[in-house]
Amino acid sequence: MKHLYVGGYGPGIVTLGGGLTRVASPSFLAAHPSLPVLYAVGELERGWLTAFSAAGEETADGVLVPLAERPSEGDTPCHVAVDPSGTLLAVANYGDGTVSLHHLDARGAFTGDPVVLPHEGCGPVADRQERSHAHQCVFHDGVIHVADLGTDEIRRYLPDGTALEPLTLQPGAGPRHLAFSGGRLYVAGELDGNVWMIEDGRASAAPASAVPGPNHPSHLLLEGDLVYVGNRGPNTVSVLRAGDLSMVAEVPSGGDWPRHFAIDGDRMYVANQRSGGVAVFAIKDGVPEPTGEVHEVDSPACVLPLEMGP
Repeated sequence: MKHLYVGGYGPGIVTLGGGLTRVASPSFLAAHPSLPVLYAVGELERGWLTAFSAAGEETADGVLVPLAERPSEGDTPCHVAVDPSGTLLAVANYGDGTVSLHHLDARGAFTGDPVVLPHEGCGPVADRQERSHAHQCVFHDGVIHVADLGTDEIRRYLPDGTALEPLTLQPGAGPRHLAFSGGRLYVAGELDGNVWMIEDGRASAAPASAVPGPNHPSHLLLEGDLVYVGNRGPNTVSVLRAGDLSMVAEVPSGGDWPRHFAIDGDRMYVANQRSGGVAVFAIKDGVPEPTGEVHEVDSPACVLPLEMGP
């Protein structure tokens, strides 16, 4: 059964067309690659990480059953990811920049002691880069990549926590979310308003939005030869060509402050945090077109379409 789960700063994880799983501040969600298990960070001052089961009759309406819980080992966790093997989970703690790695057992529950990876550094934007701020973890080619908004770095680690040489962006870029395509790395710069492309050690950038005024890009996603990026400020979603970052289209996000979005088949779902809704778009020739459908959700911050449950 397909469900669309929405995390955020409301009363819990909302299943569109279904029930509510009550949990504090589940601002980001991730799924196990092979088990009916969903993970959520609890973006509290003392962060938490919860695993939920989505199997069994009791989850038919999308309500999740708690499986395991433990501390995120850092301040204000904002992102969680699971490696393709389903044996390791990574958490980015924005508040203090700490990344934590958690081993998973055959049920998808946490096992053993976590690996805790603190980091130090700062950047030139005084009110946003006073220290390390880990914002996203991505598993790629056996390496954990961490977007650090505070230090303008893409930190890199082996699965055992061994640190590798980081990739460094232009000072003040503020890397938030990233994605890979072949030998290219794409990064949304929350502070400079750019999308960055790194290939063969060379970095280039293009504005994420053509709308004049401040922009704080949020989520970035690749589909085929297109890059999609959410723009907070202009309240748009841009579509760029992956090859040269040229603009294909830019459309209104259907609300205020597009924090995150997901593409599922020929539909895009945009979580507009401040206006409190998930807007639905049809994808036509790669460009999102509004359907007029908006699901009211209190302060949505993450959208996760999944085939889960019985």
